Amino acid sequence: MRAPLAPPTTALVAEVVDLHVGFTRNGRQVEAVRGLDLQVRAGEVLGLVGESGSGKSVLSLALLGLLPEASQPRTRGVVRVAGIDMLTASPQVRRQVRRDTLGAVFQDPMTSLNPTMRIGRQVAEAAGSGAEALRLLRAVGIPDPERRLGSFPHELSGGLRQRVMIAMAVAGHPALVVADEPTTALDVTVQAQVLALVRRLRDDIGCSVLLITHDLGVAAQVADRVAVMYAGRLAEVGPTAAVLQAPSHPYTVGLMKSRLSLTTDRHRPVQALRGGAPDPADVPPGCGYAPRCPLAMDPCSQTVPDPLPVGTSAHLRACLAEPSRVQDLALTAAPVTAATAVPAQRVDAGWAARVGGIEKTFRVKAGRGRKATLSALRRVSLDVREGESVAIVGESGSGKSTLLRVLAGLEQHERGEVELGRGGRPQMVFQDAGASLTPWLTVGELLDERLRTEGLPRQERRTRALAALAKVGLPEAVYGARASELSGGQRQRVALARATVVPPEVLLCDEPTSALDVSLAATVLNLVQQLRRELGMAVVFVTHDLSVARIVADRIAVMYLGRIVELGDAEEVIRSPKHPYTKALLAAVPDFGVAPPALKGEPASPLSPPTGCAFHPRCPLAVPDCAQPSLDVGLERLRVGADLLLDADSRRVACIRPKEL
Repeated sequence: MRAPLAPPTTALVAEVVDLHVGFTRNGRQVEAVRGLDLQVRAGEVLGLVGESGSGKSVLSLALLGLLPEASQPRTRGVVRVAGIDMLTASPQVRRQVRRDTLGAVFQDPMTSLNPTMRIGRQVAEAAGSGAEALRLLRAVGIPDPERRLGSFPHELSGGLRQRVMIAMAVAGHPALVVADEPTTALDVTVQAQVLALVRRLRDDIGCSVLLITHDLGVAAQVADRVAVMYAGRLAEVGPTAAVLQAPSHPYTVGLMKSRLSLTTDRHRPVQALRGGAPDPADVPPGCGYAPRCPLAMDPCSQTVPDPLPVGTSAHLRACLAEPSRVQDLALTAAPVTAATAVPAQRVDAGWAARVGGIEKTFRVKAGRGRKATLSALRRVSLDVREGESVAIVGESGSGKSTLLRVLAGLEQHERGEVELGRGGRPQMVFQDAGASLTPWLTVGELLDERLRTEGLPRQERRTRALAALAKVGLPEAVYGARASELSGGQRQRVALARATVVPPEVLLCDEPTSALDVSLAATVLNLVQQLRRELGMAVVFVTHDLSVARIVADRIAVMYLGRIVELGDAEEVIRSPKHPYTKALLAAVPDFGVAPPALKGEPASPLSPPTGCAFHPRCPLAVPDCAQPSLDVGLERLRVGADLLLDADSRRVACIRPKEL
């Protein structure tokens, strides 16, 4: 018997009862949602959390009445919004509900906004008038909204595009806004701005918000309640504080342990959920989480648990294990072993890669047939020693990826020097592994291409390829598969295997974890550390998240608008940031129960960088001298009292106000 998910007197804006959604994909029967009960209460923010494939987005489509026609024969249950069942209502009625009651914000605003229409016209279509469109752009915090009305989507940053989507979603004063992964792959500063905006709009217009995310930390920033989904079913639901302080399902515990924070122990492996989510076409009988669960018992493989109260009716969980066992699991830490320790840096290490004063510009379209110069890198200098790991951190547009591509030889710089060490063989791992793997080649053929440069016989190439797959934790069966047949985590492992099957001098990683589930991200980070340790290679790791940088790097370089503004030991940069921009990045890292402050303003355009220090328009310490056109702010060693720090690893900061840092 199902337990009620909310008191009957609680006002509801949406209710899902025993929802089942199935598809036929490539001739296979896929069960995306398998008997889900959920309620969204009036005026609340409900965070819906789970890994990719858990059914979160399918649930959002059901609420919006947008399930594909192919799913209709295998869909049953009730999805009630404003008293209308979105499963059985006619298309006309569903459209009316979407127009009057619902708003939607999707993960990638570029696929939702019309690239051929100006922003003002698109918002006006949803708002009803140009004046209302302007009011909404002001309400969502878009700077200079009058000018932005005439912009096209491609002329806005990712954060501004997401704000435009939020403005359109709330234009009709909806009762419920469905936000499906609205912050995935956004910079932490932009993410903080978007989350603060979601909460503020909820307070201002009184709507409910269903916030879908794979990160419990993101949900914790704004959600009143949290619901955790796994394999198409509800694993746990309850008030945010109750779920975070006393998680009652092993899957919730696993998600929490997989998250990185600024206090995660660097000397332990990042705890990741073992195994992978079940194939929706082949979900095991009983509890779907049982094959991965450290507390699994014999009944778990046969019995499908329903959500039942934990202490109070407000907190429910679907698990057969005793709550005390789950609490003990939450307190268990991974052991420290020599095999997982960060390798010690050799004092006599030479350099593996070196850039000195490099500059890189691009010619880009500026409208009406005009061209403009974009300054991507502005006199950047950085040395990477043999066996060292350096993380490059900054918001989108700071030049991180361009610097990596120059190191890899994929972009040619105009000025400065780029030198590689003795091996001279950098290899790159991209953010989107699926797009970087040739789709018509098998994994074996991809690895074989790299090994042919070594002049090895065919059988030895196969042996080396299989060994490389084993090193990244992939079975031999993957050798004959194509990229489209693999999960996101498997594709990222294949990309790492291809990059290291011939050990490089330097491994260049461009945001390889930013779009992954927290558990998959943890697995990839552990894998990068393992490969670095075993192969003795240097690593340059680009990320927008300082909590990731702290785990993977010996040193951190913080970039802003084409320049390095702070450089130093990873632990020191995190513990005692000096540059105001570094402090803002640290403050924006999401954590449980702490609402991060939003960094004011947007990054300046590299088409027209501010004079003087590029960060001064957003800096709380800025003085008039910071904007002087003649000012050239470079990295300088910090002083302790009157003494200059001369050690090679000493902190360097680009700021004219060192006493205030």
